[in-house]
Amino acid sequence: MDITPRLREEIDTEWTWANYPMHWCTRDEIREVSNDAQKIHDDIRSGRLIIHAHAHDGWTTVAVGTYRDGPSVHLHGENHLRVEAGQYDNPATAIAEFQRLYNDGVRPGPAPATDTELEAEQARTPPAPEHDAEVQPSTSAADSARPDADGMGDHEKLLTGFVEADRAWERWRTWSDETTHAVHESLVLRAEFVHEAEPGDTQWKIAAYESPVGERRWHAAASTTVPVEIMRVLLGSLASADAAEIAAGSEIAHATIREATRPLADAGWELAVDGRFFRWQAPGDHLGGLQFDALAANAQRSHLPAWTFWGDGTPDSPGWTLRFSPRTAAAVLQDVASEMAVCSNGPRAAIGRQSRLRTASAVAPQQAPAPTRTR
Repeated sequence: MDITPRLREEIDTEWTWANYPMHWCTRDEIREVSNDAQKIHDDIRSGRLIIHAHAHDGWTTVAVGTYRDGPSVHLHGENHLRVEAGQYDNPATAIAEFQRLYNDGVRPGPAPATDTELEAEQARTPPAPEHDAEVQPSTSAADSARPDADGMGDHEKLLTGFVEADRAWERWRTWSDETTHAVHESLVLRAEFVHEAEPGDTQWKIAAYESPVGERRWHAAASTTVPVEIMRVLLGSLASADAAEIAAGSEIAHATIREATRPLADAGWELAVDGRFFRWQAPGDHLGGLQFDALAANAQRSHLPAWTFWGDGTPDSPGWTLRFSPRTAAAVLQDVASEMAVCSNGPRAAIGRQSRLRTASAVAPQQAPAPTRTR
């Protein structure tokens, strides 16, 4: 391809970044800073650089971390301006100096993701796979542990049974007749059901609010292919305790994660850490698991799910998904995890179940015959 003289002139013309804070940098130096910042971000995202704490110095974000295969470092800046501000021989020295510099402003763990990081992560996240409506039902060992009521039509029956069994919930059909809303009498818990969702699309949406007219606290979304028994447990969990307590949700903390995943640990599920992802995998040949996204969980304005239950596939290509936002009530997550453990380990797993379903289920059962750099 030929380059015209005019285009060559534009290519060779010196440029500068408007309002670039490091105004003393040349064009090549600006590129070098951006490349180093990208490498720091990649090292954090991959788990190679572990961030111990962060703070705000009045101008930008600062952090202290340690490379798995290298020194500890102090970081300064965000996005394309993040640079390494210093190296230390060990984490103890680096953290002590960071604490001395920023005192009460120090916060544990990585800083919340910036808007730029969130946009990049959303662009990087692949869309949910489309499922062929003609695909034959699986006959894997995982399916043998699942109840028979798996058809899409059974979700309609589940919705009807749930509302009819619990007078605290009322059913509303929208004017378009495409969706039905089940609303708790407190108006802080709501479930939306799409009657003719395409296979693999979202069919259930759960939302919890701080008050009838308040902000949304947490939400969940389930695909059409989620097993009916999983959805039965989720709806039953919403109806089993004080609505305001469930709607308030749980802040992300080690105790929350431990409580939510206890049934999986008790059932012998394996935990693996892959960068920002914590994954609990069902034992044996059962195709199911739970994924916790630490980046989404700590982001202030993320649209990505923090918790994803999945089955009939792999985390990257699941047959079904049930996704929850960061502040979902730990008790609700624990109830769903308990049902997942039951499906993978059989009836014996129910013995150690930590469910909060203290009353009889409100859902009537169906009659079935590096170098150093980062945030």
